[in-house]
This record gives sequence, C-alpha cells and structure tokens, in this order.
Amino acid sequence: MSESTPAGPRPAPRPVSRYAVPDLADVPADVRDRILAVQEKSGFVPNVFLVLARRPEEFRAFFAYHDALMDRPGPLSQADREMVVVATSALNRCQYCVVAHGAILRIRAKDPLVADQVAVNHLKADITPRQRAMLDFAVRVATASHAVDDADFAALAAHGFTEEDAWDIAAIASFFGLSNRMANVTSMRPNDEFYALGRG
Repeated sequence: MSESTPAGPRPAPRPVSRYAVPDLADVPADVRDRILAVQEKSGFVPNVFLVLARRPEEFRAFFAYHDALMDRPGPLSQADREMVVVATSALNRCQYCVVAHGAILRIRAKDPLVADQVAVNHLKADITPRQRAMLDFAVRVATASHAVDDADFAALAAHGFTEEDAWDIAAIASFFGLSNRMANVTSMRPNDEFYALGRG
C-alpha cells in the first residue's frame, strides 16, 4: 500500500474579479455608504459590491431591484427567497451566488445543511412539499421559461401559492439569472467568510 502524498500549500486565492475593483474613496458617496453599511452589518464587504461599484449606475439599479425582490413582505419567507436563489444559481453554475446565498440561506433557515442539499439536488433536499413545488417552478423558469404554462401555475396553486407568489418566484429566478451570468463573466470570487457562515 503506497503512502499518500502530503498535500502541498494551498494555492493563492485568485483575484476578486477579472475586472479592476475601484478604491472606495473613488466611488460616489451613496455607493460608498451602501458598501460601508453592509460591512458594518456583516463584518466584511461581499465582493459583489466591490465588483459592481465600478459602474455606479448599474450598482444602484442592481441593488434597487435586488432589494425590491428579496426584502419585500409577502407569503414567501426570506429563507424561501434565498432557496430560489441557491437552486437556480446552481443550475447556472455560479460559484459566487451559490456560496454567498447558500450562507444567507443557512442563516435565514437556521439550518446548516439545507443550502448544500438544495444546491446539489432540491428533489432530494430535506424541505417541505411546498418548498419543493416552489423550487420546481423556479427551476422551470430558469431552464425552460418558454414552456411555462397553466399546469405550472396549477402545481403552485395546489400548495397555496397565488399568481403574485409565482411572479415573485419567477422574478427572483430571472434576476439572479442576470446576476449569475455577470458573476461568471467577471470571475467573481466568493469571500472566504461565506463558507463558514450559518454552519453552527
């Protein structure tokens, strides 16, 4: 039996993005204030804020729509919304969004396992039938929106979702389709801090 080769040093982390990240002193005051507020709340600056800050108008539009979708009151809980993000981001192979929103999902759901399960295969995850129906619809939107029909809405309705809830699910899946693609194109690196959050 051969001896295992000892692991070498861990490779140096890749840059935050393939695009240059602006210095906070150089971004508009409102953008800087938003970034500093997030840093104060979480203890670090998620890299998505730094990467998007290079284009302030897009930064403002992105986070305005993000907040409208993810913070609005309604039947979908914050954990439900994050679950949609994780499931659809995994389909789009977005490392940043799966890692970052997986951390938020673990915290919102108070469950250290659910994010990994949903990212790999929501059909095998320890979630409720209602959540599974929600993710079935989100996956349909993310992968075959052209084929969404009355049967998809009926499947949601069977679990108590309204057409407004369906709009929310579809909008989150669609918005993060944009986010996933930009994160992939910019080679956005997840912050190391995300990996341990919410794991107990």
